[in-house]
Amino acid sequence: MNDLAKELNSVLDQTVAGRLMSELGRRMYFPRGIIAQSAEAKQQAGTANATIGMAYSKGKPLLMSAISSNLPQLLPEETVAYAPTAGVEKVRQAWKELILQKNTSINAEHLSLPVVVPGITAGISYTAELFLDEGGTIVASSPCWDNYGLIFRERRGAKLLELPLFNGGKGLDLDAIGAGLREAAKGGSLRVILNFPNNPSGYSPSKAEEDALVELLRDIAEAGTDVLVLCDDAYFGLFYEDGIIQESIFGRLVNLHERILAIKIDGPTKEDYAWGFRMAFVTLGSRGLGASHWDAVIKKYMGFIRSSVSCANTPAQYLMLKTMEDPRTAAEKERFFALLKGRYRAVKRFIESRPPHPALAPLPFNSGYFMSFRCEGIDAEALRRELLTRGIGVIALEGRYLRITFAAIEEEDMEKVYGEIYEAAGALAGKSA
Repeated sequence: MNDLAKELNSVLDQTVAGRLMSELGRRMYFPRGIIAQSAEAKQQAGTANATIGMAYSKGKPLLMSAISSNLPQLLPEETVAYAPTAGVEKVRQAWKELILQKNTSINAEHLSLPVVVPGITAGISYTAELFLDEGGTIVASSPCWDNYGLIFRERRGAKLLELPLFNGGKGLDLDAIGAGLREAAKGGSLRVILNFPNNPSGYSPSKAEEDALVELLRDIAEAGTDVLVLCDDAYFGLFYEDGIIQESIFGRLVNLHERILAIKIDGPTKEDYAWGFRMAFVTLGSRGLGASHWDAVIKKYMGFIRSSVSCANTPAQYLMLKTMEDPRTAAEKERFFALLKGRYRAVKRFIESRPPHPALAPLPFNSGYFMSFRCEGIDAEALRRELLTRGIGVIALEGRYLRITFAAIEEEDMEKVYGEIYEAAGALAGKSA
């Protein structure tokens, strides 16, 4: 049990609340991770707040014109009415069409209609409840989004096996990933979550790396193992370098093998700069399943939705439908993408123009909102706190990684912010030497 959960339980154990609490309730806690650190940064990070996964310009969140102009014009049935449990049908159809447009390798016959869920987190959580037993195992990367631990370990009571994502070079540690997945598959089934662009590293595979991952999963399935692949595509589309596959790996897995079930969990949260909408989509694909199977699985998801939140946010669904249909959207997304790519390139220039830092090793990054340093010889949390005294908010993970949301920093401020990070890390390294 997590130490934070034990701490909360010790406060409640001699009370009626503690005596009545379920085993899940006893496992639950609020992590001192991204959300808690972000709240602290809001109070102290006056220079730059690079904590939360949002994109800003001139101190304000990026906002699509179709959203701002349509907000006051929504009809009552688009605002206060309940949405259907699985989501507004027209919204689901429109999102499926977008998936097919962006992932041209998908055979539509092998694809379900998306289910609308209240955010990507909820989509991952419902999927875990549907396909992962208590005591079961799901494989993720190391490093990974800190919420995976809360979802899979604490909520679901499963084991989260984290495989090294990188080997110290410029790309994926395919040997470690392959060995880990083959070992996990010896139990007769395999469950894995892939997150590209990755949070916290900001990395997406090259074509050769994706080919290797696809072949690995095919080999495992052909050996007789049932394989579940969750594709956490929260940052899909934000690819800044040549050589990165522009489609989700989900697109290739859908057609790959009858023993592979691929599930794409995505939405407008990051792709369309609509973080607070709290809506996302769960889309399933497999060569071995058809319409009747998708109908049955979707009804299972509807049971989880009905028994938790009843339905997803109605206004958000209609606003996203209007955004998808709005002629301004494509050009505006291109403009926002160029803004983020410029910030990405500013970070790359800073790092590449300097000799290697004695205490900070950048993890490979080429996409998304973030980049991360591996702290060597210094504690990431100590560095985070030192940076707060300098007005800079960042995220410390696992005591050894420092995540920076470059999407939230103006391009012209990048030199100053990263200069402070290098200087603070160097000072800590000097003290510990």
